[in-house]
Amino acid sequence: MRVGVTDLPDSLDPARGELSAAALIYYQVHAGLTDYGPDGELAPGLAESWSVSPDGLVWTFTLREELAWSDGRPLTAHDIVWSAQRLVDPAESFSDLGDFYAVENARAALAGEVTPQALGVTALNDRMVSFRLTTPLGLFPVLMREFYPVPRHQIERLGDDWIEPEYWVSSGAYTIASVSTSAISLSRNPHYYGRSSVAIPRIDVLSVRDDATRVRLFRAGELDLAQSPPANQIAFLRGELGDRLRGFEAPILRYLKLNHARSPLDQRANRIMLSRAVDRDFIAREIYAGAASPAPGVLKGSPNTPPPAPDSFQFSRPLEIRTTTGMGERVAVALADDWRRIGVETEILVSYPTDLYQAVDAGNFDIAVAGFNRGLKSDPFFMLDPFGPSGFAANFNWVDDEFAAIMQAARAENDPALRAQTYFSAEARLLQQAAIVTLAHERAHWLVEPRVTGTRASVQPMLWRNLGLADRRA
Repeated sequence: MRVGVTDLPDSLDPARGELSAAALIYYQVHAGLTDYGPDGELAPGLAESWSVSPDGLVWTFTLREELAWSDGRPLTAHDIVWSAQRLVDPAESFSDLGDFYAVENARAALAGEVTPQALGVTALNDRMVSFRLTTPLGLFPVLMREFYPVPRHQIERLGDDWIEPEYWVSSGAYTIASVSTSAISLSRNPHYYGRSSVAIPRIDVLSVRDDATRVRLFRAGELDLAQSPPANQIAFLRGELGDRLRGFEAPILRYLKLNHARSPLDQRANRIMLSRAVDRDFIAREIYAGAASPAPGVLKGSPNTPPPAPDSFQFSRPLEIRTTTGMGERVAVALADDWRRIGVETEILVSYPTDLYQAVDAGNFDIAVAGFNRGLKSDPFFMLDPFGPSGFAANFNWVDDEFAAIMQAARAENDPALRAQTYFSAEARLLQQAAIVTLAHERAHWLVEPRVTGTRASVQPMLWRNLGLADRRA
C-alpha cells in the first residue's frame, strides 16, 4: 500500500518525537499498553487487562502471554518499567509528558530532583506492572494507548542509532524497513501479538507537504491512500472523485484565542458579544463548503447554550486578528464582516505559522485564529484539556480556578459516563466566561482507492494494521 502523508516524524523515538506527524507513524510501528479498537474505542494492547485500586491511585496492567519484540526477544514488565523511567529522564526524553506527570515522582525526575528510578512504576513479575499516581486519574488506561515501550537491549547497545532501519526493533504491527528524507517503508512484524490479522505485508509512506501535489499523485494512481486534501477543494474533489474522497467525524476544532491580558478583551461582556456575533453557519457552509459543522461549543453534542447578551459592551479600538494564509485568512475576513455589524472594527495580520505561534506565546496579539486536531482521541478530555492550566493551548492569559477544579474532578472519575458529564460542566464554565470563541468542527478527509479494504465510515484510516488490499485487477 502506498500512502501520502503531510509530513514524516521528527524522530522515530517516541521519547523524542514532538511533531503531530509522528503520531501517525507511531500507530503503525509501536504498541501501547492499551490500544485503539476498530471503532476507536479503548481496547487491550500489550496489556490484556488492567485494574485500579479503591483509592484510584494504583493502576495494575497484566501483559499478554509470550509477548516479543520484533527481533523475537521476550517483552516483559521489566521493559515497561525501563521505558517509563527513560521517558522521565531529562537526558533522554524531549517529548511532552502530558498526564504522565500524574505518575509518582515523574515531574521531579524530569526536573532532575530525583533519579528516574524513583518513578512510581514497578514490575510485580514478568507480566504485571503497576503505576502509582499522585492523584486519581480515571482516564489513565486511555492515556496508555500512546505510552510506547522501547527496546532496552537495543538502546543500551546502540544508543541513538537504535532507530536506524538496520537496527530497528519495536513491538508494533510494522517495523521500519527503510528511511529517507521523504519516505519511510514499513514491513509487517512477524512477532506482533496481533500478527494474524495484519493483512498488508509492506507499506510505503511518502511525505508530500503540498496538499494539491498529494491529490495529483493520488489521481495519477501513484498513491492508494492520501491524507488531508486541500480544505478549499473538498466540494470540487467530491464531484471529481466520488466515494474515493472520504470524510470522517474527527476531534478537530477551529477556534479563536482571545488575549485576556489586553483591553478590551479582558472584559467578559466584550468577549461574549464577539462570540454571539459570529455567524458559524456561514463559516461552515461557505468557507468550509460543508466540510465542517458549526461549533457552538468545544464538545460535539454539547447541551450548553451561549451566555445571554450583556446589557452593554464597549470596544475603544480596532482589534487585530492574527492568522495564516489559506483557510485561516478566509475565516478572518468572515469574522471581520460579522463584527463590523456590531460596530467592532478589525485589522487582519497574515503571517507564517511560526511567526503566529511566536506572537501568541509572547502575548503579542489580540485575537488569533487557531485550531488543533486530536487524531483518534475522541474522549472529551482531549478536547478540553488543551485549555486547562497546563494545556498546550492555554497560552491566552486565562486562569480560572473553577474550570481547573472541574477538570481535576473529571480526571479523577473512573466511570466514563460520569466523567463525560463532568467534562460538559467544565465546558459550560469555559463558554460562560467566553474564554475562547469556538467556530467549527472540521471533518477529516482522506483519499482512498477502492482496492483499500477494511476502512470504516466512523474512523479515519490511520490504523493500517486493520486494512487490506484487494487485487488491483479486480
